[in-house]
Amino acid sequence: MSGTTEIARTVVRRRNAETTRAAILEAAMRQFAHRGYDVAVLREIAGEAGVDVALVKRYFGGKEGLFVEALRASFVSDGAWAWDRSTFPTELATILAGSPHADEERTRRFQFLLRAATSPTTAPLLNTLIQDRFLQPIREWLGGADVEARARVFAGAYIGFLVERLVRGEALEGIERQVFIERVSSIFAALIAEPVEQQIK
Repeated sequence: MSGTTEIARTVVRRRNAETTRAAILEAAMRQFAHRGYDVAVLREIAGEAGVDVALVKRYFGGKEGLFVEALRASFVSDGAWAWDRSTFPTELATILAGSPHADEERTRRFQFLLRAATSPTTAPLLNTLIQDRFLQPIREWLGGADVEARARVFAGAYIGFLVERLVRGEALEGIERQVFIERVSSIFAALIAEPVEQQIK
């Protein structure tokens, strides 16, 4: 009986630790997205997460360790690379024509990544994760010849449209929405198409 009780307590402690860790990461992403790495401080992150600074250091080792883990947590798979290639361009264009506030959590993660990309301190840390967590899945999904360059062009276009949607701040409507979806769909259809020389073979 005592063994069962101890196992139950261990499970509760593990769940509590996971919940606390997740809360710290969420607070860190919000603070880093809002203030940037150089301005954000552990004390405020800990306060927002409702924990002591010592606990943040215990879980993540310090500010840089927390930042790296927050970056990793920002690269969540949304299943996009499992989409049907024939419908992907239109589906993606439709999402990009919408409001960035349709998914506030995803938008906040993107803002965090943008902050990281524009800081000389954090850009090198982001670059490594971009290669592993963002570009590599795109390469695998695209396949074919010259995939390194094609994936980079695809990523550049995708990020550019995400920034445009963020700056716009609202969904497109009417004829503007229609034209946007048509043009953006054609851009991504061309970007995911196999190279001509591969199609000939």
